[in-house]
Amino acid sequence: MSLKDQLIHNVHKQEHSHAHNKISVVGVGAVGMACAISILMKELADELALVDVVEDKLRGEMLDLQHGSLFLRTPKIVSGKVDILTYVAWKISGFPKHRVIGSGCNLDSARFRHLMGERLGIHPLSCHGWIVGEHGDSSVPVWSGVNVAGVSLKALHPDLGTDADKEHWKEIHKQVVDSAYEVIKLKGYTSWAIGLSVADLAETIMKNLRRVHPISTIVKGMHGVKEDVFLSVPCVLGSSGITDVVKMILKPEEEDKLRKSADTLWGIQKELQF
Repeated sequence: MSLKDQLIHNVHKQEHSHAHNKISVVGVGAVGMACAISILMKELADELALVDVVEDKLRGEMLDLQHGSLFLRTPKIVSGKVDILTYVAWKISGFPKHRVIGSGCNLDSARFRHLMGERLGIHPLSCHGWIVGEHGDSSVPVWSGVNVAGVSLKALHPDLGTDADKEHWKEIHKQVVDSAYEVIKLKGYTSWAIGLSVADLAETIMKNLRRVHPISTIVKGMHGVKEDVFLSVPCVLGSSGITDVVKMILKPEEEDKLRKSADTLWGIQKELQF
């Protein structure tokens, strides 16, 4: 009799339950591991799989997480190799567009709300503001919708977000655009915020929360965009992916910026060959 048999008496063979939640993180660099740890801390899945081509680093990260399993609520942490085929598989996967999601402006909007909260002395959860369009330099802050408790900041301060603004609120958006560069300049890469942002999206999907996130989807036919480009707009997200898109009421100048964003992307995209 083995030690295990002496210690525990088996009364019923465990059947594999069908409610099996598995999340795979492809790439175990700084961002991948920040995603992994954020997903583990939020207890979103029964299994976390790490995937990478660098086998030593991959196994090391897997072991390091497994060694912490006493402190986690995810019973299974595994790892496996990937190659360029993953990308090709995704490209030709034929996944419907509602299941192909870019994290888009989820983080840009979070940074925006953090900076807005710092200025007002209010927690970012209670500061509402959306950044849409392209993630990064040509992103579009929707100043007309910025509010706290339904009170429009633009109604109180009509110059909000314009060059005429004596309080320079436009600076907040500039800081959002520059923030990744600043962190990279200081520590070499960004990881924690994007990891937390991805885990936030994963939570909405795994728990079918149907929260609205500014994430990247095909925007053809919206706001005058005529091409098949992916841009961030407020999307209702759940277990089957993106089910709805909120029809934002944009000011003409905001809509123009969104279309410019689309044109920039289309300029690059139309050169890609598949």
